[in-house]
Amino acid sequence: MPTVNIVEVDHVVASVPPPEDLVVRLSALDAPWVANPLIQRVLLFDDAGGQQHPPFDSLVGSLRASLASTLARLPPLAGRIVFLPSTGDAAIDCTGREGGGVRFAVAESDDADARRLAGDADHDVAAFEALVPKLEVGALPAEVLAVQVTRLKGGVAVGVALHHAVADGRSVWMFLQAWAAACRGDDAAVAAVAFDRAVVAIPGGEELARSTLRKYAPNLPLAANLFPSAPIKLPRRTFTITAKHIHHLKHWISGQMTSGKAATTPMSSSFVAIAALAWASFVRSKHPAAISSDHDVYLFFFIDCRGRAGIDPPVSENYFGTCITGCLVKAMARDLLAADGVAAAAAAIQREVRRASEDPLGLWDWMDIVSWVPLDRLVGMNGSTRFKAYEVADFGWGAPSRTELVTMTDGRVVLVAGKSGGVQASVCMHPDHARSFNSHFLDSLG
Repeated sequence: MPTVNIVEVDHVVASVPPPEDLVVRLSALDAPWVANPLIQRVLLFDDAGGQQHPPFDSLVGSLRASLASTLARLPPLAGRIVFLPSTGDAAIDCTGREGGGVRFAVAESDDADARRLAGDADHDVAAFEALVPKLEVGALPAEVLAVQVTRLKGGVAVGVALHHAVADGRSVWMFLQAWAAACRGDDAAVAAVAFDRAVVAIPGGEELARSTLRKYAPNLPLAANLFPSAPIKLPRRTFTITAKHIHHLKHWISGQMTSGKAATTPMSSSFVAIAALAWASFVRSKHPAAISSDHDVYLFFFIDCRGRAGIDPPVSENYFGTCITGCLVKAMARDLLAADGVAAAAAAIQREVRRASEDPLGLWDWMDIVSWVPLDRLVGMNGSTRFKAYEVADFGWGAPSRTELVTMTDGRVVLVAGKSGGVQASVCMHPDHARSFNSHFLDSLG
């Protein structure tokens, strides 16, 4: 395991102080995440291909200064999640009264090789975890954002940790896009955002948010994590799915849709095709040791509620917060094990996508829904093929060589748009099944 040493820690505050009374109460979509708080992502920048980075001290100074200006645009990120016992609410206190600013750590490692970490398909999980900060979230007030910048052998890592009650995946990339643009001095690339939770019109309003908090975090201000990390470090592998691969996969699935349940269900997106392949590969990798033919198997993913007509009025596309609800797909294992199993998976996923489009709030209380699902028969999809991870995270010295979500659990698949088109899919699987999954997944890509 590479040695990473923290050499400096300070706090970055917004370059322009927020309003003295800025306290943002969490919505019912934010509230479950108080008990499932952590998003950790690492961005690696190596010197492959002759790419030159600024001197490390200069780079750190640029990141610190641009973060301060970004926090002025996104004040919740410099705040603290607090408990308001008089009302039973949780809120983001942006005023600084509860301690403000973003913890900013500077680190160095002489033996963590940036080019190797960025180039290996199989993750060095211990190294990735050492390159991202942790948040202090065990009790409220809780941190919202922390940053770690690490000098590596042949490159630099920028690691971030965000509280999921304040930001969903789309918001993470909105933040990174704004920070990167500020760092390279491109103010025109920074769009205005809205973070007032009142614009998320959920029936039940503030009382629903309070009851959801009581349900999932009944001992506030203590905020126990309902999904603690696994005791063992599970293998993780990243697949690069090119546009050619996706075209082949869609064509192959379409060819399977000649009879049976999948006959009338056309493919409609890269997400559906990749999710179907991952789900079928997962079931095959665990059959017959852990999944029998007559077992029910499940796929869970989130949808972004921004802009959807099922919420009145629709939530703005520039909304910064947690604005996602759940989708759960169920099938019989034998259907996914059949010759047309990927097509059967795609048909089931597409039906759930249509349901969610018509009723985006139908599964808003997703934690209650997944609480009864056997986790060893569940695939969880995160991210989106539309997250332009490499395109937006250019801080002025080129796009990242690699970016990964560090917080992953067994059966998890994380998607972002790839570096040169296509899609990046990162998969976490138990070692007993990882090799078989990889084989099924790769063989089907062609």
